[in-house]
Amino acid sequence: MERTAAPTSPPPPDVRGLLDGIPGQRTPPRAEPPSEPPAEAAPRRRYRVPVPFTLSYAAVLAVTSFLTAHVGPTLVHALHQGSSTDVAHLVRTPVLVLVASALWVAGGFASPFTLGFLAVLTTLERRVGGVRTAVVFLLGHVLATLATEVPVGLAVLVGRLPDSSLHRLDYGISFGVAASVGALAGLLGPRLRWPLLAAFGGMLLQDLIAFTDPMTNWGHLIALAIGVGTWPWLRRLPRARPLPGADLRPGR
Repeated sequence: MERTAAPTSPPPPDVRGLLDGIPGQRTPPRAEPPSEPPAEAAPRRRYRVPVPFTLSYAAVLAVTSFLTAHVGPTLVHALHQGSSTDVAHLVRTPVLVLVASALWVAGGFASPFTLGFLAVLTTLERRVGGVRTAVVFLLGHVLATLATEVPVGLAVLVGRLPDSSLHRLDYGISFGVAASVGALAGLLGPRLRWPLLAAFGGMLLQDLIAFTDPMTNWGHLIALAIGVGTWPWLRRLPRARPLPGADLRPGR
């Protein structure tokens, strides 16, 4: 018997060239997060001066008080006399002396007037703003000055006072402070308002009864009344910062 050769499978075809023709599968590129723009520098926080009018005015008073303490008495008297809101100066240069007279503190920067100025005007300005505080202060300073000096001029004119009364030395911030106290009282609640007015008004009445400087003492009372007269105007203004115990309802 002849042996027949076992059938064998044909050799696999050469596919190397075919594999080269198959397009390779490319790995998709990794998605990178979008580049963020460079962070801008954070804006600097501006420091806001809480009471610019009061602090600026206090700085001016500190300068004039320094001059008063360190220059000769003759020059100090000349400066005060030139800034005095007496009748003679009010007739010649009213605006100049009304402004200049409010640049000096009687007794210097360490006087009680300065302490009252800082306490009252700071509180008032935090409540109604610098512009309105300046208006209240100037109303008291100007109107109380005119209310006390105009009668002096008329009395000299009719012969009731000597001509020397036309040159009475008058300067300082006390009229403006008194008006600011009156205005501030109107922004407080009744429990604080009336004791404040009673204490401050009583002090002014005692000074008037003492009769040491009646014209100035009357001016303080008039300035206090001017400040009280600003209540309707101040109460209609939009609130800035409420004060403790504040009660701005009309008629209170």
